Amino acid sequence: MKEKILEYLEKSIESLQEEGRFPADFDLAKIKIEYPDYGRGDYATGLALQAAKIIKKSPMEAASILKEEIEKQQPKEFEKIEIASPGFINFFVSEKFLLKEMEKILEEGKDYGRGKKNGKTVLIDYSSVNIAKPFGIGHLRSTIIGQAIYNLYEFLGWKAIGDNHLGDWGTQYGKLSYQIFEKKLKDLPLKDYSKELAGLTIAELEKIYVDFHQEAENNPEMIESAREWFKKLEQGDKAAKTIWNACVKISMEEFAKIYDLLGIKIDNAIGESFYLDKTESVIKEAKKKGFAKQSQGALIFEYPKDDLPPAMLLKSDEASTYFARDLAALKYRIDKWKPELFVYEVGVEQNLHIRQVFLAAELLGWAEEDRLIHVAHGLYRASEGKFSTRKGQTIHLEEVLEEAIMRAGKLIEASEQSKILPEEKEELSKIIGIGAIKYNDLSQHYSKGIIFDWDRMLNLKGNSAPYLQYTAVRCQSLINKAKTLQRPGLCKLSLEERAVLGALFKFSEIVAEAAKTFSPNLLCSFAYELAQKYNLFYEKCPILKSKEKDFRLSLTEAVVQILGISLSLLGIKIPKKM
Repeated sequence: MKEKILEYLEKSIESLQEEGRFPADFDLAKIKIEYPDYGRGDYATGLALQAAKIIKKSPMEAASILKEEIEKQQPKEFEKIEIASPGFINFFVSEKFLLKEMEKILEEGKDYGRGKKNGKTVLIDYSSVNIAKPFGIGHLRSTIIGQAIYNLYEFLGWKAIGDNHLGDWGTQYGKLSYQIFEKKLKDLPLKDYSKELAGLTIAELEKIYVDFHQEAENNPEMIESAREWFKKLEQGDKAAKTIWNACVKISMEEFAKIYDLLGIKIDNAIGESFYLDKTESVIKEAKKKGFAKQSQGALIFEYPKDDLPPAMLLKSDEASTYFARDLAALKYRIDKWKPELFVYEVGVEQNLHIRQVFLAAELLGWAEEDRLIHVAHGLYRASEGKFSTRKGQTIHLEEVLEEAIMRAGKLIEASEQSKILPEEKEELSKIIGIGAIKYNDLSQHYSKGIIFDWDRMLNLKGNSAPYLQYTAVRCQSLINKAKTLQRPGLCKLSLEERAVLGALFKFSEIVAEAAKTFSPNLLCSFAYELAQKYNLFYEKCPILKSKEKDFRLSLTEAVVQILGISLSLLGIKIPKKM
């Protein structure tokens, strides 16, 4: 409907331009269609406020002129078009169109709003956890926002490819290797390393890393030893590789547990180490095209006109860099999958690095700027600042999820009307607890930084996943009670019914906008608004004992369908009962 309104407005302006009543150079891109507050229509535009000065009229006069031009086109989609102070044009979609859309929802079910395959591919880099560290709260945002973006694009007909760019290389593994060797392997023959390392846990690996930094504060020579260990790793040293392989195996087993709890399955998990032998060709191309320069013994990528600070391709000891490996990863993705769109869901603290990688790719002629998108999420923070693994302050995601599940279990136990059997409680607690964690994050714009707060994160009331889950369960329960459902004819709508239909009508537009702007929070806001309007309708309008029973049950079925699709796109399950 937004596109239809834009067409009416554009034709109106073109007509006014032909009559000489509107400047010929008016930028049609200025036309914006919005969703107004309840009671002020289904759609609105403030175009007249922008046009008033140009045509030397008051905003209300400009709105009246535009309204008159729209009405000349005899639009059938609207019940009425109104102007409102200080110069808005409000559009009220006709009941006929709203009811027709409800019928379409009921006919298409879970496929309503789904796009046809368009032959386009989107590559989404998300989660990107680090080997040898527990899955921290800091990686939650990338994981669930990235998955939601993946789901949105796949739903709209794109071929979505998820790539978990594992942090399995770098000087930190030199530190880990040094510390593990010194504390556990120094007196053992190489053949016994694997056996000794097999008993390590992810928690022990984290402690070893933290211990290294604490000890290095008093023994700075340890840093140089760690660099030597990383260099040995890059050169294929058997001892270093054995330690590294053990760390990878332990980590992947840990990550699998967390992904299973979150209901996340990423198509590919390719570590930085995979790109080691691919950096050489990238560096060679950078040299050939004049961007690679020697600087103080290192090789850097220099940006024209100093648009960005130089990025290091090779260290002075010829060890590879994070930048070179990421550049090689991007080139590999271009060659392998040929995506029309690249979405990197990576924290805002990596902003400069991602800009350097993307601009380098543009300068090398690999991809255009508009194909490379950085969804830079804000960080979870402790009250005293950013969490740091070095200082042992990381909040482990598994602990957060377990706490959420436990609190959800207590909520179930506290419910006086609970009919949940003991054997059902565990699964229901997971669905509610994990859903609450995801929704609390996804309902906020990705760019927003979030202070880590247990109460806020695990809030199970108000604008939350449990509220939406409960609404969906309530809808399904009503439908089940009815047993049979007759499709209704046209009927006079109550204000509450009209409000629910008006919300349902916007679903496809919201999904498209959420994908276009990489903002799952728009879908959260939509689902919450729909649930609110349905629950108000539920309170005000009898359903099973009403003359309009068939219509109201059909409306209920449409609501549960749309809530189901919305929550599924967000990665949130709906329980069978609550």
